[in-house]
Amino acid sequence: MIVSSNKTKVIKVDDETKAKMQEFYQDKFREKTPPYAIFQAVDGDTVITLYESGKAMFQGMSADIDASMWEEIKKGSNILEEFKELDDNYESKQEEKQEESLPLDINAIGSDEVGTGDYFGPIVVTASYVNRENIPFLVDLNVKDSKKLSDEQILKIVPKIIKVIPYKTIILSNREYNEKYSSNMNMNKIKAILHNRALYSLINENNFEYDYVVVDQFESEKAYFKHLESIENKVENITFMTKAEDKCLAVACSSLISRYIFIKEIDKMGQKYGMFIPKGANYYVEDVALKLIEKHGKNILYDIAKLNFSNTKRIGK
Repeated sequence: MIVSSNKTKVIKVDDETKAKMQEFYQDKFREKTPPYAIFQAVDGDTVITLYESGKAMFQGMSADIDASMWEEIKKGSNILEEFKELDDNYESKQEEKQEESLPLDINAIGSDEVGTGDYFGPIVVTASYVNRENIPFLVDLNVKDSKKLSDEQILKIVPKIIKVIPYKTIILSNREYNEKYSSNMNMNKIKAILHNRALYSLINENNFEYDYVVVDQFESEKAYFKHLESIENKVENITFMTKAEDKCLAVACSSLISRYIFIKEIDKMGQKYGMFIPKGANYYVEDVALKLIEKHGKNILYDIAKLNFSNTKRIGK
């Protein structure tokens, strides 16, 4: 089964929120706008289209996260001010730096995560260490981003990787996620804390010689370290790169290992509750959630789902 990296989420916004969206995304507008749309913008890996009718469509890996942010803003949350403060591009409108590339023959530590766009299943963050001697082995395995491989391929490749590549994985259960998530602890802050914890543990527990520490970028460097300002043990001197799994083998390994563990956790969940548990955050997960509630009671969602996702509201439980 090949897991798509694209998701689509549509919400309805009022005129006040429409105005805020136009201001927030104004430096990210596309030149061409679809029919009946006020604007279309690209922010990270998400395409945002705001229609004259007030419908806002989010497409991409982080669609649910971005849509949830605007739903909170529509309710009166001040979360937008936090995003403005943390977004270097929003404040300075400075020219984007040229995308950094890495030398091929390096020792590197890299981290990546999965599960942040899935209604069911935990968030899994892995940090891996790849030295120069590991490179031919990984090239022979055709290591690449987990989103480009089927579950079957991942289940076959990763056991070979973890026998050779040192790694550290942090798993945040849905119960822990629901306990932590609040207006002061959003998804990006949770991810930053987990990435730092995995990186620090891997580095602190080993005596690696490395040239780079690479994180698959999900927010600006300023925002990342802002989220860690109360953390005592921080890994610094990080290279943040978009699509880092395509540019750094350590990140590619972390992506694969995280996906492998996520698949195993989803399978264990299905065995525990006697039901197939789907990935993603589409409408099918809501059908499964209703069946689980009918069988185990409404409190089951607190343990197995991310309650802040809009799926919970549509389920109506």
